Amino acid sequence: MKLVWSPETASKAYIDTVKSCEPFQESSVAELISAMAGGWNASLIVETWSRGGAIATSIGLAVASRHTGGRHVCVVPDEDSRSEYIEAMEKANNNILPEVVVGEPEDVMGGLMGIDFLVVDRRRNDFARIFRVAKLGQRGSVLVCKNASSKAASSFRWRAVLDGGSGQLVRAVFLPVGKGLDIAHVAGSSGSGKSERRWIKQIDQQSGEEYVIRKRNK
Repeated sequence: MKLVWSPETASKAYIDTVKSCEPFQESSVAELISAMAGGWNASLIVETWSRGGAIATSIGLAVASRHTGGRHVCVVPDEDSRSEYIEAMEKANNNILPEVVVGEPEDVMGGLMGIDFLVVDRRRNDFARIFRVAKLGQRGSVLVCKNASSKAASSFRWRAVLDGGSGQLVRAVFLPVGKGLDIAHVAGSSGSGKSERRWIKQIDQQSGEEYVIRKRNK
């Protein structure tokens, strides 16, 4: 199985996030991220947050989780951050409060298996390692690095971050939305099977038809 895009769910998540984020400025990031998480029908949405951070993205992810029926987890570094985060979310009157887990992200990620959608702030010194240690889903995952300026994006390499991890980079893009979004789509791991499957294409020279054949290497 793999992540399958649902335009209808993406649209619903986007519209509801627009309504929920009306009091906030520069909500375009929240709306886009919510639409992506909803559109990909993410079952496990994880984000990191610390004191003083913007709350709009969390609202967007909470809205998306409501439409996908998924689990939304926010990782905070300490109890003070936890209290501030919960208070801010309650003031937003979103009616959905994510699971809030206290601890260093690198430690917490070990207990969150099968992450479909992960959002990390580029301003964290350990942001790259968080992506590297995350236990990504077998269906594939979408990784979002927010507050990524174009200058930072030029030196940021997803392949280096994911090298040796649980997924393989399919495509990556930098979007000049808000303060910058670096987004990567990662293919799910093939599991621990003893054989590797590959899909190869062949074209019939006479008919011009294209065939896709599964090849198994032992």
